Amino acid sequence: MYPYIMFGLLSFGLSPMAQAAALFGHQEVKESDSALLLTLADKENEMYPKVSPDGKYLLTLTMQGNEASISRRAIQNGGYLNIVTDDIASFASFAWFDEQVTFSSSRTGMLSLWKKPANGEGLMRREMELTGKLQEMTLLQDGSVIATRIAQGFKQNHGLSSDHFNNWDMGAVHSYIVHIFPDGSEKRLSNGAGASVSADGQHIVFSILMGKSQHLFMMDLDGKHLAQLTSGHVKDAQPTWSHDGKWIVFTSNRSGRLDTGVSYKNNWELWAISNEGTQLTRLTYNKAKDGAPSLTEDGTVYFHSDRRVAKKILAEREVRGSASGFHIWTVNLPQLLEVQASIK
Repeated sequence: MYPYIMFGLLSFGLSPMAQAAALFGHQEVKESDSALLLTLADKENEMYPKVSPDGKYLLTLTMQGNEASISRRAIQNGGYLNIVTDDIASFASFAWFDEQVTFSSSRTGMLSLWKKPANGEGLMRREMELTGKLQEMTLLQDGSVIATRIAQGFKQNHGLSSDHFNNWDMGAVHSYIVHIFPDGSEKRLSNGAGASVSADGQHIVFSILMGKSQHLFMMDLDGKHLAQLTSGHVKDAQPTWSHDGKWIVFTSNRSGRLDTGVSYKNNWELWAISNEGTQLTRLTYNKAKDGAPSLTEDGTVYFHSDRRVAKKILAEREVRGSASGFHIWTVNLPQLLEVQASIK
């Protein structure tokens, strides 16, 4: 099991009010937003941020040269703390489980889900043996797993190049969301990929490929009450929940050409939508690739982006080499939603 990889965001100058006004067509949008840079290291890419349940740490896929690993970082300043694992199979599936990290690995000759302390110390335990092609695994408190099962035709990226942004690119893939129980039995819930489980463990949001488009859907943990959240001739992917379950933040190319002149195929931004399928809100504005959102309890959105870093920031961070590639950025969801409400 190997990764298929994606990425992320920046900018300065345009206020949240201007962003929201632009969203509703009240003024011309500039190539700028309120995103703040968190991580930056010379010749390094930091991607796929995942916020810990206590809001103190981030996991990132960190790549420097030919080396890659899942690392733990301080959420306050993005500072590197330790490597969790450098198992290449883990890059397609790593997640928090309380104060530990779960990840996929074939270290014993077959794909399994493993768990170890986030600080990199202590025993590494196998949680479940798995069969076939699986990714995006979420271990639940009852010991069962929600995952994406790949049936056929999936385009996997076996490399670690930061040029590979679209980790959700299904192409001719046939994939579906499954619930795997501790005894090894499995229930197929729906076609789709990229499942994200709500904080209360009751609901799942994910993407389904529909023709050349890709839309977000939501269902209960048992697969019942399937509902479509987004639509249009666009691709919506990488959904994640707010902690209160009221909002879904996701990656989409629906803003292409509206203000950047970049094609729909290549312009990726962060968007939010309520769990009722209303209040669709654009969160970022930049020609770069923004993606892989993860939220803290207070609504801070962490994501990765390959947007340009200002020379002033390079000097402040004492980076003298290359700062190109993907780094972790943040925007504030409550602030942007408040701005939207104020102009209605």
